[in-house]
Amino acid sequence: MVPSRRPRLTPDRALPVAPGPPPVPTDALVRAARDGHARAFQELVHRFRPRIRALALQLTANQSDADDVTQDVFLRAWEQLRNFEGRSAFFTWIYRIAVNRALQVRQRSASRPMIDPDDPRVTLAVAADGHSHPHHAIELRERYGQLLWAFDQLSPLLRTTVALTTLQGLSHPEAAAVLNCPEGTIAWRMHEARAKLRDALARCNAAPIDAGAPARRARSAQRDRDPNTLSLAWALAAAFQS
Repeated sequence: MVPSRRPRLTPDRALPVAPGPPPVPTDALVRAARDGHARAFQELVHRFRPRIRALALQLTANQSDADDVTQDVFLRAWEQLRNFEGRSAFFTWIYRIAVNRALQVRQRSASRPMIDPDDPRVTLAVAADGHSHPHHAIELRERYGQLLWAFDQLSPLLRTTVALTTLQGLSHPEAAAVLNCPEGTIAWRMHEARAKLRDALARCNAAPIDAGAPARRARSAQRDRDPNTLSLAWALAAAFQS
C-alpha cells in the first residue's frame, strides 16, 4: 500500500488564522453595565482607563494624583451610570467627569516650581523621544521642562482645552462636547493659549520650539498611540502652529 503524501505547508500556502471575535461596541457595554453587569463595566474601564489616566496626569502633573483621579472617575462613573441617558457619547461623559475631578485636585495642590526636573510628564516625553542618544535626552529634558512649565501657566480652561485637543487628540467638536461649550469657543481658547504659551516661554528665556514635522506626526497619530507614552512635548508644541 502506497502511503498518502501530505502536502507541505509553505508560507504562501499556510492556513489562515481565524480572526478573533470583533470587540463589543461601547454602546452595548454601556447598556449591559447599566443593567448591572459588572464585567461589562470592567471592559469599559479596560478600554478607557489609559486615556483617562493620561488626561489626569496632564492636568495634575503628579503621578499619585493622577492615579487617585483615575480611580475616583471610574468609581463615580459606576455609581452614576444609571443616570447616564446616552444624550452624548460615553467617552464625552466620562471625560467630563475626569476633567472636573482633575481640576479640583490641581486647585488644591501647591504651585509648581518654574522648572521641575522630576515632572513625570517630562520623564514620559523623554522616554519617548530621547532614547537615541543620552546627550539628546538631557537637552530634551530641559526643553520639555520649559514647555510644560509654560503649559502649566495657562488658566484651567485654556490648559484643559489644550490638553483635550493637542494632547488627547480630540477634535474641536469633541472637546466642545466635553467642556459643554460652543465649538467656536474651543478655537478662541486655542488662539489665546498659543499667545500665552509664547509669552510664558519668553519669560523663562526658552528658545523657540520648532513644532515642524515631529509635531504633525504626533498630532496625527494621537488616537493610535499609547497615551501613557505620548511624545507629550512635541504634541504640545503643535499648539504653536497657526
